[in-house]
Amino acid sequence: MSSGNFLDKLLDGVAVEWIEVGELISPQRGRRLVKSQLEEVGSYAVYQNSMKPLGYYHKSNAQAGATFVIVAGAAGEIGFSDVAFWAADDVYFFPEANAVNNKYLYHFLLTKQHEISSQVRRTSVPRLSIAAVEKLKIPIPCPENPKKSLEIQAEIVRILDTFTELTTELTTELTTELTTELTTELNLRKKQYNHYRDQLLSFENGEVEWKTLGEVALDFGRGKSKHRPRNDEKLYGGDIPFIQTGDIRNAAHVITQYSQTYSELGLIQSKLWPKGTLCVTIAANIAETSILGFDACFPDSVIGFIANPEKTSSGYVEYLLSSLKTKLEEKGQGSAQSNINLGTFENLKLPFPSLAEQARIVAILDKFDALTTSLTEGLPCEIELRQKQYDYYRDLLLRFPKPTQAGECP
Repeated sequence: MSSGNFLDKLLDGVAVEWIEVGELISPQRGRRLVKSQLEEVGSYAVYQNSMKPLGYYHKSNAQAGATFVIVAGAAGEIGFSDVAFWAADDVYFFPEANAVNNKYLYHFLLTKQHEISSQVRRTSVPRLSIAAVEKLKIPIPCPENPKKSLEIQAEIVRILDTFTELTTELTTELTTELTTELTTELNLRKKQYNHYRDQLLSFENGEVEWKTLGEVALDFGRGKSKHRPRNDEKLYGGDIPFIQTGDIRNAAHVITQYSQTYSELGLIQSKLWPKGTLCVTIAANIAETSILGFDACFPDSVIGFIANPEKTSSGYVEYLLSSLKTKLEEKGQGSAQSNINLGTFENLKLPFPSLAEQARIVAILDKFDALTTSLTEGLPCEIELRQKQYDYYRDLLLRFPKPTQAGECP
């Protein structure tokens, strides 16, 4: 579809004028509610500083079908509500106007999202001046004939809404179908992976040397968190990554993200482990393993293993321990909170073939791991593609000719 041909047919020769939003419609600022006034369930959603309702209230101050802009917190976010709602003081909403369709305004502002976001002041609480939105110029077809103008705007809205609904339906259907397919395929690949991993790591006595982790490590022991209480705020908020059991459980082979940091005081009472350290959980989530992608500290509920490169690698040991995960979990059952101790690993005898054979096994299992990871990433990519299709058609419908290219209003 040519954008020029489509718009020519839609406009049918009428003039298009680019007018500042503030000249067409005046945004109204919401009014603050105190927390005690909010209800968990109520008639009208309350929007304050995000697109997620802060709570509910028994009154509304913004009518159904209103476009609104958040100016603090999630500053620059654009919303539209099909039902009446309460706008708090960090929200500006646009009431009905004679010259512009409110949903048309919403779709147009979405095309200016990047421009609006660039005006947000990055302070402790990000803020946007509503004047940045009011100064944006919006294309108004046939402004001298409001009835004709609103008809054209409504038709553009109808097309975009239809496409939005279609995109939502397709995304929902796609999510359901792909989730089922990916889950089935993922389970199959995991079974294949586990089979080949266990087969590759199965050795007969006499074929290889059986050693403890301490015998093949440069450093091997529990993490440190000496300070009490452990939740002392002075320990946190610095620049030193602090890895916890959940970070290890959620990582895919290599830890690339963390949710907490230590301060200098936190570091002093702990221990900094280098990038490449194998982390093994011994409490809460037993025998979860992953390798540090950066220097980090961790508590005594995690074991650190630094491989002696002349004897083994962290990757090989991780695959060994993952093949024994079920047995290790069984050792930790029976207490209020499942856990195992360092001694379990200190006494564990594991097979260590030659370094060349270890490297070959790791290379094979890394490929299986990559295949599994590619499956889990497939769904988000498909959903993102659907969103890009919507953005394309929205921009196509709102790409009006310059004023000098337009005709006259009938």
